Amino acid sequence: MIKVALIGAGSAQFAQLVMTDILAIDGLDEGMFALVDLDSERLALSHAVAEQLIQDTGKCWSVQTTIDRRSVLPGCDYVLNMIEVGGLATISADYAIPLKYGVDQCIADTIGPGGVFKYLRTAPSWLAICRDIQELCPCALVINYTNPMSALTLTALRATSLQVVGLCISTIETAYQLADYAGVPFERMRYRCAGINHLAWFVSLNMEGEDLYPRIYRAAENPEIDREDPIRFEMLRQFGAFVTEAGRLVSEYVPYFRKRKELLEAYVRGSFDLAGGQRARTWPLDRAEHDAALRHDLERERLGERAFFLERSLDHGSQIIEGHALNRPQMIHGNVANLGLIENLPHDGCVEVPCLVDGSGIQPVHFGRLPTQLAALNSAHMMVHDLLVQAILNEDREAAVYALMLDPLTAAVCSPSEIRQMFNELAGKEQAYLPRFIHPL
Repeated sequence: MIKVALIGAGSAQFAQLVMTDILAIDGLDEGMFALVDLDSERLALSHAVAEQLIQDTGKCWSVQTTIDRRSVLPGCDYVLNMIEVGGLATISADYAIPLKYGVDQCIADTIGPGGVFKYLRTAPSWLAICRDIQELCPCALVINYTNPMSALTLTALRATSLQVVGLCISTIETAYQLADYAGVPFERMRYRCAGINHLAWFVSLNMEGEDLYPRIYRAAENPEIDREDPIRFEMLRQFGAFVTEAGRLVSEYVPYFRKRKELLEAYVRGSFDLAGGQRARTWPLDRAEHDAALRHDLERERLGERAFFLERSLDHGSQIIEGHALNRPQMIHGNVANLGLIENLPHDGCVEVPCLVDGSGIQPVHFGRLPTQLAALNSAHMMVHDLLVQAILNEDREAAVYALMLDPLTAAVCSPSEIRQMFNELAGKEQAYLPRFIHPL
């Protein structure tokens, strides 16, 4: 029997996905979900979903819920982090204040001013969670889902001795897209992919000895296909490799596409993007709709109609648990410490690389060197991550300001003095959720 803690389980839709995947593991028939969240109403919804999923499988799993994580961490084999700090209370400021300075973000939770401040809000809570794990279940395998993925995972790697991996679905989803663009079965395609989260690169792509990139280039010549992914196809043409994350998020990572009106109009197209702070307006509604849909599905299940289906997603979390708990080797892409894995990226940073998972744990695979132009884009972000981690671990406000100054999109639009002023405004607006040393001067 295993015990899996979900910290931030009030994110009911994502918690449902993760629990469904775990319950669908063949042979993992006994266990316990420990659901933790500070929002008791949303936690109750996740508890109801868990109970229904367990009932549907007929497996010998149980579920407990609490607002006190320390009460459930002892005995945990796996701890999954999916917390959101500030969330709805800060999202408007994350968009509106940078937009006033000309920084038009899309998702604003991983990089850019929104990502920097989400990190500064989240990292203290994440550190406290990690230190509790270190004390109460130090052998647990820790999986981080919360953004900013790279910076938060790096924080845990530097501050603790825990076995931590950061997970994102973008690499495997993009691999399926590329198989579709190339017109080949995914199962026959082979690829080498590495970099950092949201900015990893398919360095090679082939099927039975055939280089598939010529097929991808030909697909991009079709205007209908190009319109589906204009930013990633442009990055492919100009930098020579396809990138793992959706183009709208990639556009925040590079200084090319979001700094002028004509560029936004050319590359940021309608519903594919969330320009002008659209996500700040839609996220609260989307979250309420997702919760309402779950409640409706629970009612359908209560009336005897099947609403939940035990089909595994592409997320690697259940693969890690299956590989480790049942010693069934799995290959994933994970965010781990760069201990020489990518030779031309900072040695002490966090990188996304292939990893073998088995009963011994997570074993990252040596990748080698990235093409220099790709490593340069990654390195710029790794310096931002490094400064953010320094800021939190050393309570160094100036390091956090430097991080925002070096953010590629922000630097493409603003002067250093404007960035410092923007930082102070954001710190003032969000100070209720920030550590005291970040508060405005």
